[in-house]
Amino acid sequence: MKVTPDIPAPSAILEAALYVDDLDAAEEFYGQILGLEKIQRVPNRHVFYRIGESVLLLFVADETEKPPSNPDLPVPPHGARGPGHVCLVLTRDEISLMRKHLLDWNIPVDAEFDWPNGARSLYVCDPAGNSVEFSESRLWD
Repeated sequence: MKVTPDIPAPSAILEAALYVDDLDAAEEFYGQILGLEKIQRVPNRHVFYRIGESVLLLFVADETEKPPSNPDLPVPPHGARGPGHVCLVLTRDEISLMRKHLLDWNIPVDAEFDWPNGARSLYVCDPAGNSVEFSESRLWD
């Protein structure tokens, strides 16, 4: 791959999106169970959560596939079908606490293991079937 020096490289991911079919169930999982800070909800369309300096966008795909109705916010239609994936950063000790917390909520653990570099990951599914991973930040070191 050729690197072009005059094209700026992004420094972070500002937002990531998952698609859900039930906003109430998503809000219970991400807001109540995971304790994320909700920053916005539009009924039947989306709910957004702050995670550190990033934002997790949870959309109902049927609504985001519609053309924009506000000319001041001409966001192009978008959406996805089927399960997605997001990985949230926790320390190893926090992953252990999260595991217990999720099991207390009767949320089954899909997988839990150490990667070859020693980073720990824990996987569960949200109510829409999206894969939610909790991992140490050194996963990609």
